[in-house]
Amino acid sequence: MLSGRRLDLLDPTPVDIEIEDIAHGLAFVARWNGQTKGDFAYSVAEHSLLVEEIFGRLNPKAPAKWRLVALLHDAPEYVIGDMISPVKSAVGPSYEELDKRLTAAIHIRFGLPAATPVQIKRQIKKADTFSAWMEATSIAGFTESEANKIFGKPDLSVIRDLNIRLRPPVEARNDYTARHNELLGQI
Repeated sequence: MLSGRRLDLLDPTPVDIEIEDIAHGLAFVARWNGQTKGDFAYSVAEHSLLVEEIFGRLNPKAPAKWRLVALLHDAPEYVIGDMISPVKSAVGPSYEELDKRLTAAIHIRFGLPAATPVQIKRQIKKADTFSAWMEATSIAGFTESEANKIFGKPDLSVIRDLNIRLRPPVEARNDYTARHNELLGQI
């Protein structure tokens, strides 16, 4: 890692996890395999910031630790990349197991439960789906009708004033790190 840490992907430990490595990696990983409109790829870091915001709107009384879990929901992708769902399914349970091990190490590193409770996971998935719908219709070339079929129609009142932001990776990286530190400070 850029921090100098040596992360063993098959046996990750919390002491090898640094937020700067996560933020940097996610800021350079493109969602939608880079197949989006605009001059910059839409990064997983930017997506994660949006998911955390939507999660907070859907769950206004959620404590900071669950908002931090929402921000970190795709954190393993800083080292394993972002795979589209059909590819994840084709790879099978070994991908899911690797993701779980990395997630547990990341969560423990930041004082969170190793496994996310099912109810919280569902709420984060709902926010993630709202985000995917926004991305699909804003930058990935989907019509609202197509996005509604694939992701379901989101509650537009929740996302009405939110926008997809395409910007240099360094900006997404810095905002991701800042939001992480802000939420960690609230726990």
